[in-house]
Amino acid sequence: MRADLLAGPVDGLDEALAAVDAFDQALVTGLLRPRPAEASGPSRLADAVTGTPLAARVSEAAAKAAAGAADEDHFVALAAARTALLGSVHDALLNRADEAAGRRRGADAVLVAAGQPAVNLLTAARAWLSDLARCGWQGLDHEVVSGAAEVVSAMLPDPSLRRLAALLDGFAAELAASCPGASLERFPLRRWADLWSRGMLLTVPGAAATPAVGTVDGRLLPLGVDVTEHATAAQAQVHAVFEPADGSAPRLVRAGVSVPKPDTVVGAGIWQLMRPHMSLLAAAGEGRSMELTGMPVTAEGDLLWSDEHARAGEPADAFATARVALPTATAPRTAPLDRHPARIAVPVFLEGYTVRTDDDGRVTFTVAGFDLAVDTDRIPAAGPLTPEAVARSGACIALIRWDAGAFGVQPLAVETTVRKKVTSLHAGAWAGGTTDKAGVKAEKAATDAAKVLSERAGRLLRK
Repeated sequence: MRADLLAGPVDGLDEALAAVDAFDQALVTGLLRPRPAEASGPSRLADAVTGTPLAARVSEAAAKAAAGAADEDHFVALAAARTALLGSVHDALLNRADEAAGRRRGADAVLVAAGQPAVNLLTAARAWLSDLARCGWQGLDHEVVSGAAEVVSAMLPDPSLRRLAALLDGFAAELAASCPGASLERFPLRRWADLWSRGMLLTVPGAAATPAVGTVDGRLLPLGVDVTEHATAAQAQVHAVFEPADGSAPRLVRAGVSVPKPDTVVGAGIWQLMRPHMSLLAAAGEGRSMELTGMPVTAEGDLLWSDEHARAGEPADAFATARVALPTATAPRTAPLDRHPARIAVPVFLEGYTVRTDDDGRVTFTVAGFDLAVDTDRIPAAGPLTPEAVARSGACIALIRWDAGAFGVQPLAVETTVRKKVTSLHAGAWAGGTTDKAGVKAEKAATDAAKVLSERAGRLLRK
């Protein structure tokens, strides 16, 4: 891998992010009565998109926002400019990561328009988001935030609006937990501005178009499992190489499953909740391929997993896949509205590096003389992979990510030496079950917690 390309500067990156940050800061005090210090935020966006098709509309919106007279259409224009800037950052960073990994991208994702949603609900959602922009994060109170509840309830029955409804519901919950805004010392500026901008654009009719869906036949070779866990939800995303049955070039694909969970189910216990929904987890944990027939897949490379279209295949070592099949696999393009630096996750295989661990436990790989930070915080407790194993590794399957202004890698699996024998450790090794003592203990605790919750729910329903 060309690690030197990940260490070098990217032209225009700092300027684009500075414009985004200036606008995000303006949302703290709000755009109803902007203070002089924050009034330049919208104009920084306008300057950044000069010479683009957005220029005239964003310039007008910035002027209105600076005067405290912006309406909903102006807020949509500002959200579009911010999203476009972060999209350009995404593209520049992804091109650099692809070049470093020797990765090729396929054709642009084909989008399919969603159904025709009720315009009045889109208008109501836009009005609520506009109120947030006017009052700013410091002006948040429960009265303002609660305005989303009725809109979300009306949207949920409509499948074409559920994407926006879920975003608004989660956003409102975060804001409600932070009320009143005047008492907060710090704000998650980038995150809240991301949610606000995405919500604003999804209120535009036609913006909720989704990647086209086709079907595929062939062999799926898992590389690793990326696990994300929160107090009330868990997600597993399997990254894999797909070899089409027609002999065409292999492709990088993903398959994910998300489930709600009680906060008492943690660690390896989360696999119990996800296994029934996706047989691929067991295959990835056991080191097996999957044979797919008519499996739905989007133009962005996301398999819409259905067990009826898959069956277990032959053993397939992930490191053999990483060494042989991964270098020739083509990656999918990202849909326009999904282009964001946080979405970057490029599978890569590393070996021949040296490892350094500092006094604070931060791990760094030195690849061909260049340092790459290793994000060990993303290693889940639901598997045998540990930061210590990563620090002893000689080969690694990882995702290239971009965070805090720099590229780094998130380990999915490593090869390390245990008792003079090369052993592979995978983040998703326990997905299909385990005999590991820690894993068995966590699974038993999850089973007990589920039984208790089921009994309590039964008593409540009987009452």
